[in-house]
Parts: sequence; structure tokens; C-alpha cells
Amino acid sequence: MKISAPKINSFLMFKLPSAWICGVRVKDLDEKHCVTTVRHKWINQNPFNSLYFAVQAMAAELSTGALVMKAVRESGRSVSMLVIQSNSRFTKKAVGKISFICNDGNIISSALEETIRTGEGQTFWMKSHGVNQEGQEISTFEFEWTIKLKS
Repeated sequence: MKISAPKINSFLMFKLPSAWICGVRVKDLDEKHCVTTVRHKWINQNPFNSLYFAVQAMAAELSTGALVMKAVRESGRSVSMLVIQSNSRFTKKAVGKISFICNDGNIISSALEETIRTGEGQTFWMKSHGVNQEGQEISTFEFEWTIKLKS
């Protein structure tokens, strides 16, 4: 099965229902970048009437994780993947429709090639930028992923 935005969104409904219920969706996905979106609503707000930070983290992580899933699937190998660390920075109130953009697909390719070549696990950092409808950055997330061949 080829990984695509609609397939990831179906996956969310069955495997990550909290993200689905909060409105996190993949809008664009290819080998190099992924865009996820989420709109501030009652179900995903914080007490300050903006998007709850954990919902932002779900959308940001998905923008990196969908790229990892796509690369792993296309490799044809059995590879485990896991986030082992994350950092975040918030710079503006998150209201309206927020997009999380990750352009780090090339990082995965080289790490996956190295894992397959050596049989040793690899770790790598990926960044996702959250922007509002006006194009202003509202948050930045970094995720450290680890991948390794399954035995």
C-alpha cells in the first residue's frame, strides 16, 4: 500500500483517534515534505482560548512521522520507528487554522539508507514549523526519531 495523505488520515481515525477528534489532518505529503493542519475549536482549546499545546504537538509530530512512515514503507524493509525526544517553542497565540510544515524528507532518506546498509539503528532530528493563516510562525517543534531494522 502506497502512503498518501488520505491513507494517513484514515489511519488517524482508527489508530490515533485523539488526533482525529481534535481535527488534525494531513493536507500534503510527498518524499520531501509534509503539511498537516488543525483548526482551533472548542474541542482542542486551552483555557486561554487558543489551540492547546498538546494538539499542536500532535499535528507537528504527524508532519514528521508521516514522512518517516512513507520512507519506511517505500524501502520495502521492516523498520521500527520511535520518537525519543522532542523540543518545542511557542511564539504566538494559535487561533484559526494552523499548518505544520516539515521539509526534512531528505534527512530520513540518508538515515534509512545507512540503517539498511549497516544494520545499525540511526537517530535524526526533524523540525516542523507551525504557521497561522497569515503565514506567521506560531510554534516550532523538533523531534528526534530513531529507526532500526526489525529482526
